[in-house]
Amino acid sequence: MTELTSRPAILPRIDALRLLKLSGALWFVIAVIGQAAFAAYILGFYGVSTVEGDFERMDGRVFHGFINGDLLGNSLFLSHVLLAFIITFGAPFQLVPQIRNRFRTFHRWNGRLFLLVSLVISTGALVLVFHRGVIGGAVVATGNTINAICILVCAAMTLRFALKRRFADHQRWAMRLFIAASGVWFFRLGFGFWAGVTGGTMPGSAMDLTGPFDRFLGIGHAIIPLLVLELYLLARDRGSSTARYAMAGGMVTVSAATALGIFMAAQIFWLPAFH
Repeated sequence: MTELTSRPAILPRIDALRLLKLSGALWFVIAVIGQAAFAAYILGFYGVSTVEGDFERMDGRVFHGFINGDLLGNSLFLSHVLLAFIITFGAPFQLVPQIRNRFRTFHRWNGRLFLLVSLVISTGALVLVFHRGVIGGAVVATGNTINAICILVCAAMTLRFALKRRFADHQRWAMRLFIAASGVWFFRLGFGFWAGVTGGTMPGSAMDLTGPFDRFLGIGHAIIPLLVLELYLLARDRGSSTARYAMAGGMVTVSAATALGIFMAAQIFWLPAFH
């Protein structure tokens, strides 16, 4: 009996904080893969179409693309989609500790570019919302406005704490900025996830984005990812072991949902553009 009771556990209990950080890293790796796919789509479709001057081709992929005579709207639209490549491609580098610590000059200049583009793209998006309106009406317009304001606030706070050399606060706000600036990506992933879990039927979604699910996602894409991040940061910085284990499980679930959303968004939105 002594031999049996004194035998060490075969599967040691993993530290809650370490497990939480691993679950966060899992989501980040999946997100980077998905954002790389989105960046390739932006460059391969919008970039090539711009170089070739084939702006009508873009109208087949977006609502309110190029409108004859609307110089302001067309300029803002084109800058929005092309600058989105910098946001999508460059942002993940800012959050990798090994890059941040070993290549500090790159981190600073890439961060400045990211901040500048975030300000330009969010301000342009606000102008577009009120200049042209958006498909889906007031609810989607409200969601886009919330997203743009979140980007502006997060960018300002990220810069503020960097200048004050309060780097822990700077990193938290940089994470928030990364999430907020990925709003367009989350919007597409939301539809991809819904298509995946409903077998492609997508109840509550309409072509003009006026369905119940469309309206939910119109607001949710700007708010839900930030709320998940806040829960993660709260559990990481001040949570009990129980809260950290629970949040780690939540992050694994979010990672699976993100992976499904990426896979389906690629099938629905990105790959068909090259056929």
